[in-house]
Parts: sequence; C-alpha cells; structure tokens
Amino acid sequence: MTRISPEGASPAMAQWFALKAENPEALLFFRMGDFYELFFDDAVTAAAALDIALTARGSHASEPISMCGVPVAAAPAYLARLIRRGFRVAVAEQTETPVRGRPSKGPLARAVVRLVTPGTLTEDELLEPGRSNLLLALVQGAAAGRGRRARDSGRDSTRDGANPAQAWLGAAWIDVSTGLFETARLTGRALPALLARLDPAEILASSGVELGDYAMRLAPERAPVPTESARQRLAAAFGVASMEAFGTFSDEETLAAAQAVDYVRRTQAGQMPRLAHPVPQNDGGVLSIDPATRASLDILRARDGGADHTLFAALDRTVSAAGARQLAEWLASPLTQVERIAGRQAGWLWLKDEPVRAQSLRDALKKAPDMARALGRLSVGRGQPRDLAGIRDGLGAARDAAAALGGGQAALPEILQKAVHCLGGAEGLRARLGRALAEHMPAKLDDGGVVAPGFDVELDEHRSLRDDSRRLIAELQGEYAARYGMASLKIRHHAQLGYVMEVPVGAATRLKDRVELILRQGTASTARFVTDELASLDARIMQAADKAAQREKALFAGLVADILAESDLPAVAQALAVVDVLQSCAVLATGGTWCCPSVTDDTAFRLEGCRHPVVEAALPAGVRFTPNSCDLAPEYRIMLLTGPNMAGKSTFLRQTALAVILAQAGFPVAADRAHIGVVDQLFSRVGASDDLARGRSTFMVEMTETAAILNQAGPRSLVVVDEIGRGTATLDGLAIAWAVLEALHSTVRCRAIFATHFHELGRLVDTLPRLCLHTMAVREWQGQIVFLHEVLAGTAKKSWGVHVARLAGVPAGVVDRAGRLLRELERAENTIPEPLPLFEAHKAIPTVPENTLGQRLMDIDPDTLTPRGALDLLYELCREARQQADGVEQSFQS
Repeated sequence: MTRISPEGASPAMAQWFALKAENPEALLFFRMGDFYELFFDDAVTAAAALDIALTARGSHASEPISMCGVPVAAAPAYLARLIRRGFRVAVAEQTETPVRGRPSKGPLARAVVRLVTPGTLTEDELLEPGRSNLLLALVQGAAAGRGRRARDSGRDSTRDGANPAQAWLGAAWIDVSTGLFETARLTGRALPALLARLDPAEILASSGVELGDYAMRLAPERAPVPTESARQRLAAAFGVASMEAFGTFSDEETLAAAQAVDYVRRTQAGQMPRLAHPVPQNDGGVLSIDPATRASLDILRARDGGADHTLFAALDRTVSAAGARQLAEWLASPLTQVERIAGRQAGWLWLKDEPVRAQSLRDALKKAPDMARALGRLSVGRGQPRDLAGIRDGLGAARDAAAALGGGQAALPEILQKAVHCLGGAEGLRARLGRALAEHMPAKLDDGGVVAPGFDVELDEHRSLRDDSRRLIAELQGEYAARYGMASLKIRHHAQLGYVMEVPVGAATRLKDRVELILRQGTASTARFVTDELASLDARIMQAADKAAQREKALFAGLVADILAESDLPAVAQALAVVDVLQSCAVLATGGTWCCPSVTDDTAFRLEGCRHPVVEAALPAGVRFTPNSCDLAPEYRIMLLTGPNMAGKSTFLRQTALAVILAQAGFPVAADRAHIGVVDQLFSRVGASDDLARGRSTFMVEMTETAAILNQAGPRSLVVVDEIGRGTATLDGLAIAWAVLEALHSTVRCRAIFATHFHELGRLVDTLPRLCLHTMAVREWQGQIVFLHEVLAGTAKKSWGVHVARLAGVPAGVVDRAGRLLRELERAENTIPEPLPLFEAHKAIPTVPENTLGQRLMDIDPDTLTPRGALDLLYELCREARQQADGVEQSFQS
C-alpha cells in the first residue's frame, strides 16, 4: 500500500487511518450507512478483484480519495470472492448508537469487529458444506543438539544434528466453523504429509518452516510466546487449571496451540468461539501418504482442482454436510490400527444386514441440519434465527436416529452403541427449543417471528397490541370516512410521518377549516392530515412494536446462552456425522459389488476382482469395468508389470493403492475379496509431470519422488511406481530402473508394483527371489491391437508403441516410417556380436544383500538395555556393518 500521511484528514477519514494502521495487511471494509466503503489503495485493489466501479469521494492532501463500496446486505457474496482470491478483510462497524435529539460532536465511534481470513470463516456463504476449513499453526522446536523438555515422557524431544528435516515441529489445527481442535508433534520430514492430509486454508508459521506449495497460504507472521505463558493462557481459555486436564502436550504443541488460539481471538475482535479442547494426535495410528501420492490418486481433489472425479465422489452416499466432512476426514486419514478399522467395519456391516433400520436412519439423517457450524456461528455472535432452528431440528433428528438404531440395544456394535448414547444427549434443550421457536424461522432476527406464540406472556401482549393495530386502524378509518363524508379517505403509515389520514387533493379544501385536523404534507395528488387521536394511536403501536422487538431479542439471547451452555451438543453433532458415514458405507456395500476387506496385522496382500472405483463411476452406462486381481504375498511381494501404453497399467496401479486407502479407512473395497496386511506408508508415483514453477523437469520430479520412496519406505510400505527412468537416455533410464527395483526388493523389502517399459528387467526374476512377472493382456487382430485390460502372469514381448501412435491419430506416413525404422533397429540389435554387459547371461546379476543390519536396529528397544549391554551391542553392530559392507563390495567386484 502506498504510504499516505493521515495529517489533515477529516474526522471520519482519521478513523479510517487509525483502523487501517491496526490492520495493514487487510482490506478495510469501513461501514458508512448501508454500505461498506473502501478507500485509497484498498479501493483500487478491491474494485479490480470484485469488478465493481472505482470512484472518488472528497480529497486528502490535495488528491482525490479513491473509493468503492458494497452494500451491507450483499457483503457475504463480496467477502467470499475476496477470500477465494487470497485477500484478508477487516470489517469496521459503528460501535456507538446515535441518540435522538442529541447533536453529535463528531463521527460515530467505529472499531474493527472482525478480521475475515481464509482459516477463520464461519458463514455458510463462505464455506464448502462438505469440507473442513482448517487454520494450521506450526512452531519450530529447540535448537539442534540442545534438546527440549517434553511433557510427554514417552517421546524423545532431542533433535539430531542440524538437519531441518529432523527438527521437531509443533502443529495445532482448528476449524473455527465446527470447533475442531487437534495438535501433533512431528519432524520436519513428516510435515509435507501432514500438510497434504489437512490441506489447511490458512497457515501460521515462521519463515524457517518449509511449506513448499502451501507457502501461498501463509498468514502474516505473529510473534511467538514463551512456553509457560502459552500453557497458562491456553488453560485460562478453556477454564482449567492446567492443560494436562486434556492430555499430554509437548512444548512445541503447546506453543502452536497458543498461537492458533491467539490468532483466532484476534480475528474475532477478542471474542473466543466455542472450541473443543485440544486433542493430541498420535500420527503412528495414521497411514502416511505424502503429497505426491495424494495428488496422483485423486482422493479428495482431482488433478484439475475439481471434486467430481475423485475417490470421495465415487464413495460418498452421505445425506448431510457433517457426514460428508466426516467421510472426507476418514478418507484423508486411513488408520493403521486393526482394532479401530474393524470397529468401523462392524458398524456399517450391521446396518447392511438391517436394511429397514438403515433406511429409517437415513430418513432421520436427511432432516439433520449442520449443527456443528450453526453452533460455531452462535458462539461468535453471528448466529441467526435459522441457526437456532438448526440446533432444534438437529436434536430432533438425533432422537429419531437413536430410535432407528433401536435405542441402544445390546446387539449393536460398539461404534453404534457409543453413537446412540451421544444421540440421546441434550434432551431438555431440545424440548425447550421446540416450545420456544416458531416452526418457520425468518432469515434475520430483525424480521421478527422467531419466538413461537404462547412461549412468553410479555411478548404475546406486545405482539397483540402491535398486531391488533390493523383492526384499530381499519375501525378508525371507517369512523373518519363517515365523519367527514369521504369514502376515499385512507389511513396509511408513512416512514417519516407515522400514521396519517390521506385524502385526494381536491377534497382537502373541505377539511382545512377543521380545527382537529393538522395538515402535515401535501403532494400533487394527496393531502396528509393527522389528529391527536391518530398520533396517540401511532405512538402506542410503535411502542408496542419496539417492545415486542426488544423482548424477542432478549429471548433470542437467552436461548443462545442455553445452547452454548449445553456441553452435549458437540458430541451429538459428531455422532450424527459418524452414523451418516456408516450408513453411507452400508448403502455402498448393499449392491454386492463392494466387499468388506480382511485387514490384518501382517504383510499379507491379496485383491480378487479389484476395480478402480473412480474410473468405474465415470464409465458410460452399459460399459463394464474389467476387474483384476493382485497378489503381493510375502514370497512374491514385488510385481514387475510390463505392457504397452493404453493397456491399463496406470489404472491397475492406482486401484491397488486406492484399495489400501479404502480398507484402512474402514470402508468397503471395490473388489470381490480383499485381504490386506496393514500398510504403514503408501507411495504412488503414477503420471509424473514437470514443475516449471520451480525449474524442475519431468525427469527431475520423478527422481526427487523416487528418492523420497527409497529414503522413507520400509518393509510394511506399499509402493506403486510407473515407468521409473523415463525422460533420459535409454541406457541411463534402464540402469536407474534396474537399481531402484533391486533396492525395493533387497534393501527396502516392501510390497511393490513396478510398472515399466524396460522389458529387459524381466530377466531379474532369476536373481531376485521375491520378484514375480506380470503383463497387460494384448491381442493382435487383423493388423490392429486390442487392449483387454487384464493382468496376466508373464512379461510383454513387444512395446506396441507404433500401434498406439496409430490409435492416437499420428499421420499414416509417420507411423509407417516409424514401423520401418523399428524393424531396422531390431535387426541391428540382433546382429550385435556380444550382448551388452548389462544382460550377459553367463554372469550373475549383482544384487545388494538384504539389509539385516537395518532390521536389527529396528528391532532394538533402547529403553530395555543396560549400559553394559548397550556397549556390547554397539560392538556387535559395528562388526556386522563391516561384514555387510565387505559383502556388497565383493558382490559388485564379481
């Protein structure tokens, strides 16, 4: 923003300068009458972003003041457009009410009542109903090597060396619209996976935290607070003596949580929304999925940024916004704990076997408004009458849902028993709201009609007089018409004059001599008179209307207070969301084409008749998806998949990865049968592309992602990769693919599907005992190729690239020329007197010995070792490391 001095500003503009100085990073919506107005550079920026007229009002420092404005009534729509474009908006309102008859000595007082930012939204107009809106705070831990006290005695809080990837970070994320509040402590290496899982709308972090593609969501930096101060302020915010009442939090988590709470309080002008107490998360129970894998699998967002062709869209059968958010949350965070997975499965399997109850539950859930977000708006003073109705109707839906489930009968699975228990909460509040609120609620409190007749005697009395005014006015109009002999006489209400008697201007001369009539106003067609009787009636009616409005607002405030005091409401809202997800899974599984997978705590892996749910959902009617099986049993845990482009390799890779996500989220899987040993990390590298913004070619992106796999994957991981080694010279690519395949087999020792066009790698089956060969089925018929989309045992004999080029529409002359060149190159290759050293059959292929040292290290529990035992073990590991290094060198020398 251009630096403009406030000197010489008018009183109103002096207010603007003061408020703008408090919020320099935000556009200032300055309330003036029925408009929010923007000035100077704010106006120029907003006019361009909103495509509205830019004008000028008055002058400052001898220059016109740029100005634009939006109506207060339409402000949410304009705010939504600005927020989507990455702006922040400070809303300044009048905080002083003018007093009638008392002259003002200057402009009415104004203050910023709210800072609207991407991560602190509450209005439905600004939010996606089925998507969480998270504010994420990140705080770096202690300096390398110095260590830092952690409240969790089970966690080592010392950082090793100065590598930022190993530094501890505290993370806290809040959804202001629903009250969600969670924390975690993680290393910098794990941060990209957390960012991809949460997909926060706004991030608070210092400049030292590497955010990658999420850097554009960074909010203006706020000063950190000392740890003890943070603990005290957090405890005070939740009305407890110590944060240990909610669990064990590391220093890093505490600082991040305090920063998030402080920021939320500031954006709400000092008012705290209703937040759930912070819950520390143990990421050890969540399947790790890095950003590249999420992007390649289209879990919640497609690669084009839309939500239509995604796993979420193919799976979603929820009937409420809260259920859709819960489904998205579970889908983004699959579990690694077999018991929790089985608990979710038991819930939807029970509903699948009870179709009548499931349908009754579904009908009840369809009537459930978004209670969590209604509660969020009420807690920050932005609630409207329909938010009260949302709480009332949500509690009614909860009662009906509990009844549909049988009221908590013992036969229910545990997850449904807990839900039924929660659904029965806040029954007294439900009954009170049922009596207090009108059936059909107005959009705004000022519209009146919020409180039902019969709930409050005083309100009914004021309403009776106000509403009876029509009868009284009609009677008085008939009396005046008869008294003055004018059938055309009418009594009307005028905004400035109140109730007046209107007569045609031609008849007005007959009334001017009447002493009881006072002429108030004359127009070209009518004359308006008032009498003492009419003025008195007007005063009484207006007083009754004012009293009725004031009483209704007081009752509204009391009902809001009752709602905010009800501690069971968040649990009711959460239970509604959970049962909605479970019934959605039951609906999905009812058709018989989705199975309940067996998820075990081993390394088994078998899918029978598996399908890609997103591709299947996009197929035209009548077109059947070709299912495939996948067996990555421990004895054949590496699949080498060959075949031409367009044959379905990428689809097969992705559907295998998606089956893991669905199974470990506790959902049905698109397969005939599935048995999956828990996967701790999922890596999918399918469909790489360049990253021009950061100067990285397709090959560089591919190598970076391959490095991430080899550095992070372990024996319980699943890796699906496509065409490692493309984008460089053939021999370079072949060598890289060879080495990566060996590493996955012998060093990482994970389950993997390795798709490639380097058919020569099939020869490794003789030296890599865990490798199995598969290919995509292709048939040649009358000179054309037909892709069968089936995965068969064996390896491809040809690439079929020239045929695919013909299918793509490459000109026939080019295709024919390519075919001739291919035959010549194949003949030339066959005449080479000696095979390439890479493929000499008489030499054993060098392989890296299995990393037994790494396995031994993972099996060690340091807490159980005595000092002498630790020293002995260290000597033993050193000897083993030297022996292993000698073995690798001898292997390659031979």
